[in-house]
Amino acid sequence: MFEDSIMSTTLPEFGFLRLRQIVGDRKAGIPPIFPVSASTWWSGCARNIYPKPVKHGGTTLWRLSDIRELCERISSEKEGT
Repeated sequence: MFEDSIMSTTLPEFGFLRLRQIVGDRKAGIPPIFPVSASTWWSGCARNIYPKPVKHGGTTLWRLSDIRELCERISSEKEGT
């Protein structure tokens, strides 16, 4: 569903991500970590499927650790089926 190579090679170990870094941005050449639309992502956040964002100033961010946990959870669920 998502690229493990992206998680291990281009992202720092700790930090925060913006939405377009998570779902990708074709125009800016940013590949998705979790390939869903922005509206699907926001809906999933509201339904507690995806991690809740944090605000820093006027910027909405997600903890990288939360995104990594989500990817690991989805991978283990996928392997279990």
